Amino acid sequence: MSIQIKVPAMGESVTEATVARWFKKEGDSVSRDEPVLELETDKVTVEVPAPADGAIESISVQAGATVQVGAVLGAIAEGKKGTPSATAATRNPDAAAPKTEAPKSAPPRAAPVSNAPAMPSVRRISEESDINPAQVSGTGKDGRVTKGDMLAALEARAAQRATTPAPVEIPSGPRPRADREERVKMSRLRRTIALRLKESQNTAAQLTTFNEVDMSDVMRLRAEYKDSFEKKHGVRLGFMGFFVKACIAALKELPNVNAEIEGDDIVYKNYYDIGVAVSTERGLVVPVVRDADELSLAQIEAAIADFGAKARDNKLKLEELQGGTFTISNGGVFGSLMSTPILNAPQSGVLGMHKIQQRPVAIEGKVEIRPMMYLALSYDHRLIDGREAVTFLVRVKENLEDPQRLLLDV
Repeated sequence: MSIQIKVPAMGESVTEATVARWFKKEGDSVSRDEPVLELETDKVTVEVPAPADGAIESISVQAGATVQVGAVLGAIAEGKKGTPSATAATRNPDAAAPKTEAPKSAPPRAAPVSNAPAMPSVRRISEESDINPAQVSGTGKDGRVTKGDMLAALEARAAQRATTPAPVEIPSGPRPRADREERVKMSRLRRTIALRLKESQNTAAQLTTFNEVDMSDVMRLRAEYKDSFEKKHGVRLGFMGFFVKACIAALKELPNVNAEIEGDDIVYKNYYDIGVAVSTERGLVVPVVRDADELSLAQIEAAIADFGAKARDNKLKLEELQGGTFTISNGGVFGSLMSTPILNAPQSGVLGMHKIQQRPVAIEGKVEIRPMMYLALSYDHRLIDGREAVTFLVRVKENLEDPQRLLLDV
């Protein structure tokens, strides 16, 4: 009996994916629930398991192809014994599907025209970019224009405007030093990161304000209680939990920093879902700690540690990356002394943490050496005024320099 391998449902906002690689080839044996291929979406990588025991009967879609949710990827001959495949070869990124001649592409079809009202995200991009949705080819149901269609049109326009009036001579022959270059196709995740960061710059009126914080008290508190904390809660006491708590206290006082602009409306969020930027080999991802204001310091640290482990193993789920009201990015782990983080659209604020460095500072008329950290708040000036941004950063500084404030909620 032949059983189809299909693209699984991967979340409400995900409708397509790219076939990253096949772990098996035609004729290979597979066991039920054993990963047979890997799909790459805009946010995460998903392994597709075998629906039954048997052998790979056919592979319908090659690596690199874009597929829709529910599309048939291949088939398994249930109960059939196939050729065993070596585990190392199976997980080798270069072991893609067997090379076959690519089918000839059909001529492009004209996109159908939809009379359905535009979605809020489409209207917002239209108002902020002056791109008329009626002039954009829709790829949604019944030809409806999606957010992705608008972003593609925005990117195309930006690329067109980037061209200079003067003609630029482009070599028609081979690149002069091509033998010492390597050309690699961008992954879907990297393309999405590039597009969204550029969209964030094009849409928001981004501005960054800076301050510095004396980490003496936090470091003293951490050194005193880190062993007992880990023994009781089973998780290390890091710095990020203090920053999450400090930011939440400041967000409650300055709700605009926790809000977002949607069209002509300001959406105030009476919850605190804090995104924590995590760097992986595949790119930057931002898992979200839900309702962080209701969590203890230990629960926040446990959630962040779990996200870090999942990110390294490429096991983050889509729902763990969606949403978020405010983001914290820690460039200090890589040695960054100061930077200007980019907003994680549609959020209106992002806090940048940096390296803790011993520096001389004036304390009550005396020069002392203290562990200092520069803080950076990038914010959307359309919604957040300078006074609010500076006040927010001052509150974060005050909370960190006097951690007892967080415990007493003052």
